[in-house]
Amino acid sequence: MARLLLLYTGGTLGMQPSPKGYVPSPQFAEQLKAALALQPAGRLPDHDLKTLHPLIDSADLAPAAWNRLVAVLAEAWASYDGFVILHGTDTLAYTASALSFLLGPLDKPVVLTGAQIPLGEPRSDALNNVILAMQAAGHPRAPREVCIAFHDRLLRGNRARKCRTQGLDAFDSPNAPWLGEAGIELRLCGLPALPVGTPDLTQADFAAGHVAVLHCHPGLSPQQVARQLDDPQLQGLVLMTYGVGNPPGLDGQLLDCLRRATERGLAIVNVTQCGQGTVQQGAYATGRRLEEAGVIAGQDLTPEAAITKLEVLLARGQRGQALRDALARPLRGEMRAH
Repeated sequence: MARLLLLYTGGTLGMQPSPKGYVPSPQFAEQLKAALALQPAGRLPDHDLKTLHPLIDSADLAPAAWNRLVAVLAEAWASYDGFVILHGTDTLAYTASALSFLLGPLDKPVVLTGAQIPLGEPRSDALNNVILAMQAAGHPRAPREVCIAFHDRLLRGNRARKCRTQGLDAFDSPNAPWLGEAGIELRLCGLPALPVGTPDLTQADFAAGHVAVLHCHPGLSPQQVARQLDDPQLQGLVLMTYGVGNPPGLDGQLLDCLRRATERGLAIVNVTQCGQGTVQQGAYATGRRLEEAGVIAGQDLTPEAAITKLEVLLARGQRGQALRDALARPLRGEMRAH
């Protein structure tokens, strides 16, 4: 039977109510161990539970936290057959995407999960999600990649998004099929597997301010764009456009700003604001001009995957044409091929 490491990093599943709202519960590890011990013998993989200190506040997540997770995985990789990371839901998709790019090809599954309602509260989804993640990570045919297990769904981590704030089915992968589904049994969908390999368990050199997001909207001014693009720290930009990748014209000034930025080495990736669909920069004249300005079509990248892909590639030292080439093609199944 597979042996797993469960890593508790924080999040709603480990919280308890207080007069000031939900706060981390000091008894969570014991509560989870007791709940898992009540499961029928032999139904769950053997496992150890480790708590990350200090815990990660999901809303305050910074790239340095990804290095902390990689450090734990590096220390434990040879001792376990799979890994389950318990994480806050607000930035769960960011961490799953980042880990997929940081670790690269895997020879063991890494499954992230969380909860909308804390363990021990009425109607909590925490225990079911943890059990699903454990069964997925311990399955003999588990995908050797970073996944998210949530509400009976197994999703590719860098394809997933938090799509609902109140529903228990909070996560989905709008542009990719599920990797698996839990009903009476856990059914893996048999999608084409990602290449298997030895993970990169080294630290990445993250720097604050290297990546930004420009969200196009009615009323956006050329001055706003110029101020953002002129930031000397900025090295990568996610451009969130309308529909299939169309930006506002701003009387030609937006494209001029973008062209000047790419000419001085800024990597710009175009993703759609739509919840589902892909960027097609050649479909309209405005989109075609983005190609001419050096903007990279992000295809069906989620915003979370686009941001973290830029963060990780820059932190790994990618620059220039090598960076542009890596952004334009799928590295870990995060986008369709151009």
